[in-house]
Amino acid sequence: MSEVWSAHDLELDRSVALKLLAADADRVRFEREAQAAAGLSHPHICRLFDFGEADGRPYIVLELLPGGSLDDRLRDGHPLPDDETARIATELASALAYAHSHGVLHRDVKPTNILFDSEGHVKIADFGIARVLDAPTLTEAGTLLGTAPYISPEQSRGQSVTPATDVYAFGVVLYQMLTGRPPFDGQSALDVAAMHATREPPPIESIRSEAPQHLASLAVAALAKRPEDRPPDGSALLTALVEPQTSHRVVAEPATQVIPARRVRRIGTRELAAAGALLALAVAGAAVAMLAIPEASQAPVTGVKPQAPTGTRITTAGATTLAPSTTARASTRARTSTAASPPPAAPTTARTATQTPTTAPATTLPTTDETTTAPTTETTPTTTTTPTTTTEPTPTTTTETTPAGDY
Repeated sequence: MSEVWSAHDLELDRSVALKLLAADADRVRFEREAQAAAGLSHPHICRLFDFGEADGRPYIVLELLPGGSLDDRLRDGHPLPDDETARIATELASALAYAHSHGVLHRDVKPTNILFDSEGHVKIADFGIARVLDAPTLTEAGTLLGTAPYISPEQSRGQSVTPATDVYAFGVVLYQMLTGRPPFDGQSALDVAAMHATREPPPIESIRSEAPQHLASLAVAALAKRPEDRPPDGSALLTALVEPQTSHRVVAEPATQVIPARRVRRIGTRELAAAGALLALAVAGAAVAMLAIPEASQAPVTGVKPQAPTGTRITTAGATTLAPSTTARASTRARTSTAASPPPAAPTTARTATQTPTTAPATTLPTTDETTTAPTTETTPTTTTTPTTTTEPTPTTTTETTPAGDY
């Protein structure tokens, strides 16, 4: 695409890099590179000083970086020292985070484009195939752009790119710094590109077992085949490197987050056993209550307002224990059913009053005509207590102990 020369700026008296477009290169793409680089000002991105044309040939004037490239440091096939790897990865992630936040995708992150200044700091360069997100694309559908050993699966298929595309290339570079070799190697560029799209890279620990775990984990996460399974952009990479204790969250969380479903009712084995025991106690209480009623009939009290049998309270307590949250509902329902029950017809003869103890022994009345109308208020509690004992606990237990609707 171009030639790059070391040059000297006569007006400002400084050394610069001069990039000249090749005669048969894409002029529009060259201008796009200049625009992309000119819009970025970051300590770890190569600075652009000027853009113009001389003798019909476009040029770009860039910052001269005398420290060589990352490719020079990896050429011997050995991994870099761990502290140097961590520093280079952090500075590279910082540059990508800044570019992504300004809508620029590099699309060709590789060791030859990672340069160093005179102090050894990273400077990412060569935005020749960069993509500006809000600008129309210059790439035809199905066109393969990138460098095969560092190309993402979506690039190898000619698909659209996102910041996660640069994240993948970052993962390849980090993998190579940790192991001394890229994850895939083949006979041709197309073979390597196909491997990126279809194969999993060899585990880093199988090549170098002493590699730092948080760096190896980040490289694996960045090399996920699907873009949505990778850290979403340079900012996520930088967070994982600056705060290693949070790197597991960056690895585990995709670009999209899952909203937890509504909580459902969970009943464990212990809860079921406890509920069964309480139900047994309730049934036993109901049985005791039923046995207690005939005993009361042996000692009827005449002229005293009858009290509700104690068995009713035992049964209600059992039902309430099974459904603590429905105590108020159970008691309210009992009162409602009592109020709704029509009062029994008043006895009209002494013979009717004499038969009353067979159903409610506690309400024996004098066998005189004068008491035929008075016992009306005395027999009402007895009549309403009996159905409460026999019918109310069962619906309370079956309907109020299912809290699924409350969640």
